[in-house]
Amino acid sequence: MTTQILHKRRHTLVHYLPGLALTALITGLALWAGAIPAVSATGFSALTLAILGGMVIGNTVYPRLWQPCDAGVLFAKQHLLRLGIILYGFRLTFAQIADVGASGLLIDILTLSSTFFLACWLGKNVFRLDRETSWLIGAGSSICGAAAILATEPVIKAQASKVTVAVATVVIFGTLAIFLYPIMWPWLNAFFSPETYGVYMGSTMHEVAQVVAAGHAVSPEAENAAVIAKMLRVMMLAPFLLFLAARVKQLAPAGDGKRSAITIPWFAILFILVAVFNSFHLLPQKAVDALVLLDTVLLAMAMAALGITTHLSALKKAGVRPLLMALTLFFWLIAGGGAINVVVHRLMA
Repeated sequence: MTTQILHKRRHTLVHYLPGLALTALITGLALWAGAIPAVSATGFSALTLAILGGMVIGNTVYPRLWQPCDAGVLFAKQHLLRLGIILYGFRLTFAQIADVGASGLLIDILTLSSTFFLACWLGKNVFRLDRETSWLIGAGSSICGAAAILATEPVIKAQASKVTVAVATVVIFGTLAIFLYPIMWPWLNAFFSPETYGVYMGSTMHEVAQVVAAGHAVSPEAENAAVIAKMLRVMMLAPFLLFLAARVKQLAPAGDGKRSAITIPWFAILFILVAVFNSFHLLPQKAVDALVLLDTVLLAMAMAALGITTHLSALKKAGVRPLLMALTLFFWLIAGGGAINVVVHRLMA
């Protein structure tokens, strides 16, 4: 009996290995490319490069490899993603809230909530998008880009093509923001100090890597404030997912007269607990750095798997409406987010 169990476990591991090896290979190339100074200066993170690499493989050679690889690719897209979101908590501490102060916290809350609810309204009433696509684009624009989109996917059970469309919008407009925000700085320094401009960038830009690149182009003070404000925004991912899970339950049809039970995204709860644990600095910094690197690898493998399972035909089918909606949110983040920053800073000065 024991021999049969061990044989079954070995068979299961072998079943997953080809797909995991493929996503690991793409991740390794993405990490290598992301470490090249010319590439990192553009704000392209390993996650972005991984999904692009996955899409190239998925739309070229993968149709001939899918049978042995499919199980491992799906495992990376589902399970490694959740583990990656949990370990993301090691990037954060609650001391960061004190660094940006009450004004930074209020700015992040107002920007996040207004952007997401605007996405819901635009998707339904203006661009006629399905609910999942609207929510994914809204999550990516309002919180932390690709990581938020990936974390939202299992809560709302969205299709891979919709997830990739949302990630594409983050890549396009987040990359544009890297160059736009430093250009705007000389025109806006009458309203902002370098530190408050950093908070503005951190509260309105999509990806952490993009915030770092744009902040660095303005000043060291702006870069530090931007990263802190952005990481505080990232911490709001967990309560956002809990809200979204409750909303999914509320909108679910009652099949037999009973309301469906709420699906609690436990990985979001664990994400908060890890951030709390990390706030006490109980682990050596080298251990935390290793866990952050592991987290980057896991999330990049999940992104690679997402890219592999996305077909260009599905992106073409989505059309220009998701892009136009993301463009509208991008303008809102710049103008509306800027107004929120100026008003809050002046009221709480």
